Amino acid sequence: MNKTETKKKEKSESLLNTAFQLFTTHGFSNTSIADIAKNAGVAKGTFYLYFKDKYDIRNHLIAHKSSELFTNARIAMELDPKDYNSFEEKILFIANYVIDVLDKNKILLNFISKNLSWAIFKAAIQAPIEAENGEQSVYHAYMEMIKEDGHNYEAPEVMLFEIVELVSSCSYSSILYDQPLPIKKLKPFLYKTIRSIIHNHMIQ
Repeated sequence: MNKTETKKKEKSESLLNTAFQLFTTHGFSNTSIADIAKNAGVAKGTFYLYFKDKYDIRNHLIAHKSSELFTNARIAMELDPKDYNSFEEKILFIANYVIDVLDKNKILLNFISKNLSWAIFKAAIQAPIEAENGEQSVYHAYMEMIKEDGHNYEAPEVMLFEIVELVSSCSYSSILYDQPLPIKKLKPFLYKTIRSIIHNHMIQ
């Protein structure tokens, strides 16, 4: 990456970080593009070199935060001394990691859960991310885990959608409101359902 590309990336990240801070402290409707540009230390016109409008930067933020969560979960799994051989074990590890992070970062949970849509999430998981062995998308990593498992699964994208929706909605209510149970008590039920989803998609 040359100096020009590095500067562009730094400005983009600065705008994203500033927007996240303002959206989560002042609210999306109370934050203007001028606010974002000013706090990021760039001209308002510079904003439009990277994003179309306020909705565009919000969508990029959600995609970035979602992708980052799953990428970090997979890295943590690879660093874990325990071997996770089956697809089911890997998905449960990732789900548990994500839930624990959101439990500690309720601002992030609230932001993602209130704004996440499948279209945005799909864009996030299919976008290439930087890795030590080159660029790879979260979706590619997900399909690789399925391939390594040795089983065939019907409609893997639908399976991922079901798991993401389940974890997102259940975590939101459980972490923020302890409903229907606090997250620690809900986890066993949640993971049992995730196992069921995986088994229902497995082609015997």
